[in-house]
Amino acid sequence: MNLLTHLQRLFHAALRGLVADPTPYAAMVKPAQDVRFGDYQANCAMSLAKQLGQKPRDIAERIAGALDLSGMLEKPEVAGPGFINLRLRTDWLAAQLQRMAADERLGIEPVQSPRTYVIDYSSPNVAKPMHVGHLRSTIIGDALARLLRFLGHKVIADNHLGDWGTQFGMILWGWKHHRNPAAYKEDPVGELARLYRLAQGLIKRGEACARPLARVRELEEQGKAAEAAALFDRLLNQGDDSPRVKAFGGQTITREIAERAIREATAVEEAARAETVKLHEGDPENRQLWEQFMPHCLEALRRVYDRLDIHFDEWLGESAYDAMLPGVVEDLQKKRLVSESEGALCAFVEGAPAPFIVRKSDGAFNYATTDLATIKYRKDQFDPDVVLYVVDHRQGDHFKQLFEVARRWGYGHVQFEHVAFGTVMGPDRRPFRTKEGDVVGLESLLDEAVARARRVVDDNSPELTADERAQVAEVVGTGAVKYADLSQNRTSDYVYDPDKMVAMDGNTATYMQYAYARNRSIFRKGGVDPSSLRKQPVKLILDTAEERALAVQLLRFNEALASAAEEYKPNLITAYLWELSKAYSGFFVNCPVLKAPTPELRQSRLLLCDLTTRVIQRGLDMLGIRTVERM
Repeated sequence: MNLLTHLQRLFHAALRGLVADPTPYAAMVKPAQDVRFGDYQANCAMSLAKQLGQKPRDIAERIAGALDLSGMLEKPEVAGPGFINLRLRTDWLAAQLQRMAADERLGIEPVQSPRTYVIDYSSPNVAKPMHVGHLRSTIIGDALARLLRFLGHKVIADNHLGDWGTQFGMILWGWKHHRNPAAYKEDPVGELARLYRLAQGLIKRGEACARPLARVRELEEQGKAAEAAALFDRLLNQGDDSPRVKAFGGQTITREIAERAIREATAVEEAARAETVKLHEGDPENRQLWEQFMPHCLEALRRVYDRLDIHFDEWLGESAYDAMLPGVVEDLQKKRLVSESEGALCAFVEGAPAPFIVRKSDGAFNYATTDLATIKYRKDQFDPDVVLYVVDHRQGDHFKQLFEVARRWGYGHVQFEHVAFGTVMGPDRRPFRTKEGDVVGLESLLDEAVARARRVVDDNSPELTADERAQVAEVVGTGAVKYADLSQNRTSDYVYDPDKMVAMDGNTATYMQYAYARNRSIFRKGGVDPSSLRKQPVKLILDTAEERALAVQLLRFNEALASAAEEYKPNLITAYLWELSKAYSGFFVNCPVLKAPTPELRQSRLLLCDLTTRVIQRGLDMLGIRTVERM
């Protein structure tokens, strides 16, 4: 049962005689922030006072008197200016927990009206190792897929790979001019990534010089040679963020070097574009190379996904939609949704910063065209009710335009959502990079987290064998990376702190995993099979404040999952688990389990322990985080 939803329904019924639309006032029932005021609290009387022309306390008394307690609530208390404090009956709590214990799904029923979701997430470029920039999309998308599936929805997890764009043109150019066959044989993806970085680096060098040099030339044309020389040196050779440092590795840039860099960049960019066009047009050599590279690239991606325990239903890259693109544009033209602008075909969305280009002036298609083709494919193939795009916030304008054009095109009945997220920051609060300025590789980030977890495991579990500690460290390290990300509000940036991630205290996966393992140890010490408690749940005794607080928190699991699904925010699950772990900690300290005063109380407390472990395990599993029995 979703406690909050049920209470809001009771208030909706009680408010019917007072207001035409009780819904917004019933929604004001919230969990109490202080247990002294009960388990839940409603402040709708204050909001109704002006509308009804009555004192809020009188309105609160009237609502409380009309409330159907349903054997669930003690008599409501009206406090202060009109707060309605609600306290769950202890016998009702105990009965609900018994039902929860006997249910494999912990009392969470599948949704009554399941929907079909397509979730587009991760989506790396295939010929490059995954890096920290892929972390949030991959982890958030997987958590949402797991959550929505558990709640009873049909979910298609779609990894929309970048396997067809300009990046492949850069790799093809690099392969034809700078490849190292021995390096490719030893590490195919590493060599392809090197070739990509080589092409990209040359282009960036030119870009770093082009704008400053243009400003210098303006001064020279005005006869200000000395001022131009000073500006050139200031823009290109001074400061930690200068192009010299970023693109030239500290080399002093002369006028000759800058002009050569611009020429090289232009040549590489044009050649890479030409290689991309040849690939798209079916050039035999480029197609053969693409087909040769792809299996290596996909295998490298699968290795990372397997390590993260992340799985997809679809692996269709941009190339899969290539044949659809001319038809998409033709249909948009027939429906008069696009028009020509400076040689390109564009759709115009009010308030957008730029036109939505579906065919460039040179006749080439782009990401926008592919995204529209993808929408058509997904509708034809899966008939989704909702499509979620788990992509960083910088793509917000693109998705606003895409969704509006899709609506005009005839897909207005599909709910499109951009599940945006912030950036992973380094200790300097800039996008997380290595000391050399490169984007941090995802595998190296996981390796570091596992190494730190191993030190924690070694310190706390010397009784485990070396192999067992290695296995636990892998689970703890990867879990720490996931939880550190998912515990943040996804719309915010966050600072990546590897030491904090594997801490044994605080709101971390390591703490949750330790709470689970510590709890499981109780059953080993007591020689108790927890499954015996589930077959015929024992009578629960909730006489202490700590037992009761834990019981209430356990019953809020359904509430937390529903809120996380509604808002597409996994951090609402981590926040719930943190509150549950704190409630369990208070119980653990103050309520002896194996040494309880009576056999009946011992069984009751064992059942509370078992329910806690099951909820922690299920909650972490929905975040893609595993647990271990010993830690």
